[in-house]
Amino acid sequence: MVDSDERDPDTGRADGSGEEADPAPADSAPDEPDLDDLLAKLDALSDTVDEGHEREKVRQTISLVERMPGSAAFAERITKYTSRDLAESFVGAVLFALPLLVEGGVFEIAAWFAATTVAGVPVLLIGHVGFIFLATAGLLYFADFRQITIRHPILGFIPRRYAGVLFVSLVTSSLMLLFWGRLHEGDPTAIERVGRIAVVWAAAAFGAGLGDILPGESQGEDLGKFDLDIGDDD
Repeated sequence: MVDSDERDPDTGRADGSGEEADPAPADSAPDEPDLDDLLAKLDALSDTVDEGHEREKVRQTISLVERMPGSAAFAERITKYTSRDLAESFVGAVLFALPLLVEGGVFEIAAWFAATTVAGVPVLLIGHVGFIFLATAGLLYFADFRQITIRHPILGFIPRRYAGVLFVSLVTSSLMLLFWGRLHEGDPTAIERVGRIAVVWAAAAFGAGLGDILPGESQGEDLGKFDLDIGDDD
């Protein structure tokens, strides 16, 4: 007779009831897994390993999977954000901002922004800046040009690619207006100068986003390894 505290070596049960103990629950998995599910698991693994050489092994495995026959669809997938992406954003911003630098309509729109106020607040200018933020987010994450994975967000919630596109396009717009003598032409007010930058920024942000994502994922080291994320231990 098998003691109640002993496990039968043949059945693996913990008592004499003849019923096996329930196995430990397994991680949930898709009913029909594909390469996309595998890559998602590898991405998650890359974020959990501690050692640099271990993360590099995971990245090499991801690269191998993406080069497998039948995985051409994953050419649309972007996970890394590199210094080359910043350069591509700059080129796109310049190309889209250039035509506006010779357009007098920029001055007219900026003057309209400065003149339309509510209690002294340039509401149209603020609304235009909000439009830039929303349009850029829509282009990057909802327009479906590429499948973009958000990894290592700044401060835990700001996507690096989103912040990079906005920052690069803003700096590019401001410097080009300044260098071309268009920022201070006609002795505009401070609000008009901001309006001129904002008008050019809208086009530059669109160009920066396209310049970044259309070529696909860039080669090089992911900027995430340089601890852009405050509090990130990776």
